[in-house]
Amino acid sequence: MSTKELALIKMLEPVVTGLGFVLWGLEFLNQGRNSVLRIYIDKPDVGINVDDCASVSRQASAILDVEDPIAGEYVLEVSSPGMDRPLFNLEQFQGYIGSLVKLRLRMPFEGRRKFVGRLNGIENDEIVLQVESTEYLLPYELIEKANVVPEF
Repeated sequence: MSTKELALIKMLEPVVTGLGFVLWGLEFLNQGRNSVLRIYIDKPDVGINVDDCASVSRQASAILDVEDPIAGEYVLEVSSPGMDRPLFNLEQFQGYIGSLVKLRLRMPFEGRRKFVGRLNGIENDEIVLQVESTEYLLPYELIEKANVVPEF
């Protein structure tokens, strides 16, 4: 996670929790005039609806307007993590042991950057991922993006 994203979490988490939600994570996609700040909120055992997203959007927007942490134009999006929820930290991975996950690494590990497999656990700071008949120990710091894969 970038320094900017960590600073944004520190700024926005009190706002989100004050409204009764969990700040699941955020992404800042810096793309010049098309930059996006995406905030994921959750409410355990209840879920999120459009009104919840609108409420957090209004409050987050007010804080962002005052603090002005992002130079230039950007679009603010507030969303539920959804069924294919992104995983932003080791604690979130811990909650999805046994689930199917999709990972993209910052750099190749054993010649690959993309993995889809069963999350078997966490050992120290490594993700234990079963891909077919091979079990990988993937260093957490190499993970660029991770999502739960919905199983029906």
